[in-house]
Amino acid sequence: MAMRVAAVPGRFPPLLHNSQMPDVTGLWVGSRKLNFPSKGLRFFARYSQAQDRFSSRLQESIENLPKLLEDIVRTSINTGPRGPLRAAQGIQAVIRVGSEWLADVSQSTNSSAGLPTQIQLGLLSPFYLRRLFESMGATYIKLGQFIASAPTLFPPEYVQEFQSCFDKTPAVPFEEIQKVLREELGRPIDSVYEYVDPTPLASASIAQVHGAKLRGSQEDVVIKVLKPGIEDVLVADLNFVYIVARILEFLNPELGRASLVGIVKDIRESMLEEVDFNKEAANIEAFRRYLEAMGLTRQATAPKVYHQCSTRRVLTMQRLYGVPLTDLDSISSLVPSPETSLITALNVWFGSLLACETFHADVHAGNLWLLRDGRIGFLDFGIVGRISPKTWAAMEVFLASISTKEYESMASALVEMGATNKDVDLRAFARDLEKIFSSIEDLDTEIIVATARGPSTNTTAVAANVVVDERQMNALFLDVVRVSESYGLRFPREFALLMKQLLYFDRYTRLLAPDLNMLQDQRITIVSSRGSTNRDTFKYSQM
Repeated sequence: MAMRVAAVPGRFPPLLHNSQMPDVTGLWVGSRKLNFPSKGLRFFARYSQAQDRFSSRLQESIENLPKLLEDIVRTSINTGPRGPLRAAQGIQAVIRVGSEWLADVSQSTNSSAGLPTQIQLGLLSPFYLRRLFESMGATYIKLGQFIASAPTLFPPEYVQEFQSCFDKTPAVPFEEIQKVLREELGRPIDSVYEYVDPTPLASASIAQVHGAKLRGSQEDVVIKVLKPGIEDVLVADLNFVYIVARILEFLNPELGRASLVGIVKDIRESMLEEVDFNKEAANIEAFRRYLEAMGLTRQATAPKVYHQCSTRRVLTMQRLYGVPLTDLDSISSLVPSPETSLITALNVWFGSLLACETFHADVHAGNLWLLRDGRIGFLDFGIVGRISPKTWAAMEVFLASISTKEYESMASALVEMGATNKDVDLRAFARDLEKIFSSIEDLDTEIIVATARGPSTNTTAVAANVVVDERQMNALFLDVVRVSESYGLRFPREFALLMKQLLYFDRYTRLLAPDLNMLQDQRITIVSSRGSTNRDTFKYSQM
């Protein structure tokens, strides 16, 4: 039987592209014409195009499959026997938190209000995911801290919820700490330290800190000890997260555009750096060299590292004595002008942005002290940042525009910093930023005043302290990020690190120097990247 296709009406274009389809309205079979709408063939054309795209993706996936399998095998070998054990522990954690969720579902179904959104999302909701992370131990607590510190990468609801991951973690028994010390030092503990305080000064997710005294010199030191087995757990967990990311990106190539695997690699690299105390020691030494090179050793310091009793898992440092920069009463007893001390801290930190190899990226009150001798002490260099001159140049404009309230300049600076593939309406962006920053003046600094009567006198001591509300600080920053993202902007992680430190300093300013404008005061020097070669000069001076 003869079959011919005719276009009724219309004619074929000279060339057919995927987006072009002849207006075919009839099909001749023999001498009989079958009529049907042109939409039908257009549907089949689109279906054919979808098939082509599917075939193309399938072909690409088949080509990438060997590489994926090779990556999974290599990562699994690197993980070692710890992998299956952590998988079993992970399943137990999921069952435990899942049981909590089911109990909450049961309670909510008895309510007339219906299921809250948090419960509807199940274990992927911010609350239950945070509970799951806490149940799975140190790695996931650190991962939660990373989420809490990276509002440029994660949704605001998750950033807010994971703030509680910064809370203190249970201490490891001193016997286990002693075992690590003996293994790392390779000799008896009492041959190195005259005394080690069994009660920890602090306990975090990956490490524990004890006070001690060196044998011979009798110098007071602190020992930061990596918790037993934590490195193996970190490697196993992070490798698992990496494999999941690789599989998800393989199954859904669109995730590749969001650089899911790239983000996981950055997290893994950052977290593994924190468990290598040799790197933290190098960060401390770099900061001390910066202070020496800039003639700032009388104004500020960082603890001296004792390399002869430090390893990858043990860090022995000079013990500094002082008070956090939020302890107003103690600060007033140590120095005549708390404002001057704050200005010193600001100048030293701002100077390190370009003149030091890295900058301190965690200047919360526990890590920024006023020492007994009046100097500023910078502690704990586990988290540091590195800023490019281009980002800092844009950041300069951004900071200047905050103080002058020139919101169009602020918008331009943020566009310069953020990666975007579309045009931005600067005026509209500026208006939105103005709404956010006008709220800074309305932020409340909660000052708690406590009084205590001395045991042997009738005098009353008054202590004032500031409550640094992490949620309030992050809410402000998240507003900036949220509005910027609505205009298609994506910021580098260093921007988030810088902003968080500036918010810390803003709160210190409200407590110690309420009338000080840290971005306009002539006594504060904000380093400039324009024509600056400070960092290169500093590096060369060390060679």
